[in-house]
Amino acid sequence: MTEAILLVGGKGTRLRPLTVHTPKPMVRAAGVPFLTHQLARARAAGVEHIVLATSYLAEVFEPYFGDGSALGLHLEYVTEEEPLGTGGAIRNVASRLHSGPDEPVLIFNGDILTGLDIRALVDTHESTGADVSLHLTKVSDPRAYGLVPTDETGRVLAFLEKPQTPEEIVTDQINAGAYVFRRSVIDTIPAGRPVSVERETFPQLLAAGAHLQGMVDSTYWLDLGTPAAFVRGSADLVLGRAPSPAVPGRCGDRLVLPTAQVAPDAKLTGGTVVGEGAFVAEGARVFGSTILPGAVIEPGAVITDSLIGARARVGTRSVLTGTVIGDGAVIGPDNELREGARVWCDARIPAGAVRFSSDQ
Repeated sequence: MTEAILLVGGKGTRLRPLTVHTPKPMVRAAGVPFLTHQLARARAAGVEHIVLATSYLAEVFEPYFGDGSALGLHLEYVTEEEPLGTGGAIRNVASRLHSGPDEPVLIFNGDILTGLDIRALVDTHESTGADVSLHLTKVSDPRAYGLVPTDETGRVLAFLEKPQTPEEIVTDQINAGAYVFRRSVIDTIPAGRPVSVERETFPQLLAAGAHLQGMVDSTYWLDLGTPAAFVRGSADLVLGRAPSPAVPGRCGDRLVLPTAQVAPDAKLTGGTVVGEGAFVAEGARVFGSTILPGAVIEPGAVITDSLIGARARVGTRSVLTGTVIGDGAVIGPDNELREGARVWCDARIPAGAVRFSSDQ
C-alpha cells in the first residue's frame, strides 16, 4: 500500500492565539484535532504507513495518536531540530520510508482541508509515469497562491509564485498542497538544510527535464491558515460540505460533544461545535462557531463565525462576530467584538469595555 508523509511542523503564526499552546494540526475542527481528519481520509484511501514530520510543539502529537493503531494506521514521528521548510522536512523523514525507488509516496500539507480523491491522484501518477504528481485546484482569485500552468495532457509547464499583475495570471490552477513523489526523487532533495519544494525542488526538477504531472480536482478545498478559514472549515465538516470519516457524530447544523451542556432554549446553527465539558447557557445564540472544551457561554451571548478557546468565558449579552478568543480568556458581559479581533490567552476584558454601539 502507498505510504505517506504529513508535514505538520509549522508554527501556525497566522492562527495565533489558537496556536500559542497547540500546534495548528492539533487545533480542533469538528470536535477532533484537524490532523485526525487527514489521517482518517488517508486510511480510507488505502494508506497504512504515515510519517509525521513535526517541529513546533512536537511533543503533543505522539501522546494523542500513539502508534496510530486506533485509526488502523502505523504512525511514526520525526522531529526537526531546526525548521527545514517543506522540502527539507520531506528529506528529513526519508529514512523512515519503506517504499522501493520507483514506488509512490504521498505527501500532504498539514493545514489543507480537501475532498481530494487520493486514489485518483496516485493512479494519475502511476499511469503517466511521472516523477512527481501534484493536486491542482482552480480558484477565482489566484494572486495569493503559486500558479501551476499545464499543457493539454496535464504535464506541468512552470511554477509561478504569487502573481502581482494581471499579465502574470496565466492560469487559475494553483498548487493545492498534496503530492505523489517517486520514492527516488525524495533522495535528490538536499539534506540538512531548509528547502522549499514550491520555490526550489519543483522548479529545479522541471529545469532538469523531470516529468511533473498535474491533476485538477476541484472538489472541496480550503487552506486553514487563518482563523476565519479554520472556523469555516470546522463548520463545513459538521454540515457535511467537507468530507471526513472522522467527524464524531452525524452531520447537521450542530455537533455537541459528550459531557457538553447546552441550555434547552440556546440556539446552535450553521455547523456549530460545542466541545467536551463546555457550557452554553440559556438564551445564547451560536452560529457557525467552534466552542472548544471547557469554555462557557453565558446567558444571552451571541456568537457568529468565531472560535472560543478552551476554558474561555464569554459574558452575558456579549456579541462576538468573526473573532478568536484564546484559551482561558474572559470576555466580560456586554462587550462587542467584531471581525478580526483576537483576544490572547488568559486575557480579561472587563464588562462593557469594548463596544461598537451605544451601551443603551
